[in-house]
Amino acid sequence: MKAKENHIQKLIQEGEHQMLDFKFEISDSRRIARSLAAFANTDGGRLLVGVKDNGSIAGVRSDEEIHMIQAAAEMYCQPKVEYTTEEWEINGKTVLEVIIPKDKHHKHKAPDNQGEYKIFVRVKDENLVADPILIKVWKSEKSSRPAKITFTETEAKLLSFLSEHGQITLQEFQKLAYINRRKAEAILTDFIIVGTIELVQTNQNTIFYLIEPPKNE
Repeated sequence: MKAKENHIQKLIQEGEHQMLDFKFEISDSRRIARSLAAFANTDGGRLLVGVKDNGSIAGVRSDEEIHMIQAAAEMYCQPKVEYTTEEWEINGKTVLEVIIPKDKHHKHKAPDNQGEYKIFVRVKDENLVADPILIKVWKSEKSSRPAKITFTETEAKLLSFLSEHGQITLQEFQKLAYINRRKAEAILTDFIIVGTIELVQTNQNTIFYLIEPPKNE
């Protein structure tokens, strides 16, 4: 019993983060599908069902919650998300641990608030719709399409700006280079694929950074 309590308490003490989410209850399979898909699409993770946001243990309220997780994974995730579960009895209350591994072969979609299926990713303790450029990078990597970078004035402006300012947004790049969104996305995608630029998505914006080359020892 002590080992069980230690396992759950250790997870709870971590707080919610990119690979851990607390759920007081499961009342909407569509909503939980976004969490399952986001974990599978990012680094994997765990759901602790029956745990409040503040970390206190409330316990799973009914077996129906287990069925709703199954429905979320199989009916509302495209393709379905694989997961395993563990039930832990802590002080007479049941905590359901849902373990979602990272899927290295597929990207999963789940319905957004309007019911439209989108690819979600886990960013810190939030589930966000994946940035279009990130999706382009995934598709290119899956198809093994080689990046085609032509160093014109446009590419030179981008790298010069990043060297001076450290970061840029898609909109800033469009304005800087006087190019449309489609072209800007294509250029940024190719630079990400070759490892020159990295993409960092937040709940407010997506920012692109220049990757510093490793220093010679």
